Amino acid sequence: MLPAHLARPLSRLRSAWQRWFLWVILAALVLALVGTVVWLAGRHEVQQVQEQLDRDTLDAVADLRNGLQRNAQSLRALQAEPLVPAQWEERARELLRAHREWVRIEWRDPSMRVMASADTPYRAPMFEKISRLSVDQADVTLACTSARKLSGAAYSPSHFVPLAEGGGMEVVEMCLQLDKGGYLVAAYSLRDTLIELVTPSLRRGQEVALMEVDGTRLAAVGAQRRSGTRVFSSLQPIDLPGFAVMLRIDGWRAEPDLFPNVLTGLVTFISIALVSVLILLARDTKRRIKAERDLADSLAFRKAMEDSVVTGLRARDLDGRITYVNPAFCKMVGFSAEELMDSDTAQAPYWPTELAPEYQQRHAARLAGGIPSRDGFESVFMRKDGTRFPVLIFEAPLIVADKVQTGWMSAFVDLSEQRRIEEQTRAAQERLQASARLATVGEMASLLSHELTQPLAAISSYANGSLNLLEQDDAAQASVAVQSQALGDLRMALARIAEQAGRAGRVIRSVHDVVRRRERTRESVHAQELFDAVLPLVQLQARKLGVRIELHVAPGLPPVQCDRTLVEQVLLNLARNAMQSMDLPQITRRELTLRASRTPASKVAAGAEARRWVEFSVADVGLGIDTEVAERLFTPFFTTRSEGMGLGLSLCRTVVEQHGGVLAYEPNRPRGTLFRFTLPAAQGATAP
Repeated sequence: MLPAHLARPLSRLRSAWQRWFLWVILAALVLALVGTVVWLAGRHEVQQVQEQLDRDTLDAVADLRNGLQRNAQSLRALQAEPLVPAQWEERARELLRAHREWVRIEWRDPSMRVMASADTPYRAPMFEKISRLSVDQADVTLACTSARKLSGAAYSPSHFVPLAEGGGMEVVEMCLQLDKGGYLVAAYSLRDTLIELVTPSLRRGQEVALMEVDGTRLAAVGAQRRSGTRVFSSLQPIDLPGFAVMLRIDGWRAEPDLFPNVLTGLVTFISIALVSVLILLARDTKRRIKAERDLADSLAFRKAMEDSVVTGLRARDLDGRITYVNPAFCKMVGFSAEELMDSDTAQAPYWPTELAPEYQQRHAARLAGGIPSRDGFESVFMRKDGTRFPVLIFEAPLIVADKVQTGWMSAFVDLSEQRRIEEQTRAAQERLQASARLATVGEMASLLSHELTQPLAAISSYANGSLNLLEQDDAAQASVAVQSQALGDLRMALARIAEQAGRAGRVIRSVHDVVRRRERTRESVHAQELFDAVLPLVQLQARKLGVRIELHVAPGLPPVQCDRTLVEQVLLNLARNAMQSMDLPQITRRELTLRASRTPASKVAAGAEARRWVEFSVADVGLGIDTEVAERLFTPFFTTRSEGMGLGLSLCRTVVEQHGGVLAYEPNRPRGTLFRFTLPAAQGATAP
């Protein structure tokens, strides 16, 4: 036994050696494994290259067979029509220009005599110095005999043809029997045949060759072999009628093939790429699911919004076919979405029959690219039950994200309720105007009682005097002079009665015109007639308040187109307000100025210059309007008088604006206030 002080170091040495041995074995195994993988990869690559070369060879054989078959069909088409030799030669030259693999085409009769021939334009004639009746004639005759037996194309064995400039080429004769007798003979250059029919499908670094069965190389084309490359070869037979030949393709590959296709690295790369793709796909799927969820929420929100709106929506394509309608539109017209989208594009089911031609013209103009108005336009639709209702239509081009128009989008607003509300508003306004007129008449009642008392008293006095004159019974004894005097007095008394009665009637008629309600009708009225209608009532209040009235009507004014009663009410309200503003003790000189003139161009509202306008004004010399009052001057039910209703100026502005005019006020220089409003002149009317 070893001493203990020597046994421990030896034990440590053995364990270190064992560890190194294990590492060496592990490394050897790894190297062996790597070497095996490399060898297997190399073998696999060699097998792949060889299999690919075999496939390329088979494809080349198929391309060669197909090319020869197409050439035979092209050659047969040369005799599709009866041709004289000159015409035949011209068409044969055209065919030779399209097929470089042919060097000569001959037309022979059944006795093999050449009737016409043509040589390729790409080289000098090859058979110039060699008689076609030489030894190669036997090969041509044998090929034509085989062609006659096979009823198709037959080939002769290859033979060498020397060239004039030196060298030569291998040529094969193809014979094709004609249906009407005779033969077509085409001479193939084997090298050009490979270039035209096989080379286009070759890969880089390959050479193709035609060989006889014994291994003699007839023709070859392709890349030359480079030093340091490995050769792969594939050989396939080509059995042509009368001509047996082999097609060989050689491929070059650089040495050494340490990792020919880096199979291991490729597998690793593909694995990493696959995992990466899966991760990216998972992320993309997550984003897509989120986008689809957001899109579904957006569609649900839009659907809820479209279902909740009362505006009808309709989409049409460029052919006029309805592609979308919302529930509001279906409810509006009474048709279901299926009925609307299945309807005829020429006439919609909700078009009224009497208006269909007009709507069809508008529909055709829209499909032709007409740009609709952004302000919309009104129309009339028909419900399913036949009832008509007005609608307001807004249309806009339907443009997708690619800036391409795909149709038209339309929005519809049912105006039935609006028309009903407008009618109710109009009736309410008429009632307010009637109330205002009644309030005006109430204020004038005291004036009427005073003014009518005087003419009625005069009527009574003149009537009593007339009765006294008539009751004189001594008329027969009176002189002629006395009778004449009596009759004159009687005539004067009766005239006074008529005059005073007429005065009272005018006052009462003016009040009646202001109070009465009637249908609104606009007529052509001269400014003087409007003033004459309200002057009797204005003069009643003017005499009571001591106001002097001045009336100025510009000569040559055209008549205005207006509702006479409403405009008279406006003039009366403005005149009464003006006189009441002067009913103050400190105002001793009271003047009311009524004026009618042409409206200056600077005061015409924008967009109204095409029409003539007449301006009416009412001016006073009162204290004017305070700033606080001016801010609420046209507010309904606002008044500065305890007995007023506060509707006069508000109704006046409403009436003027309904006629298209403007009611405004401004200070009257040097003192007072001036109200003015405009009315449109009647079209085509002349001044009085």
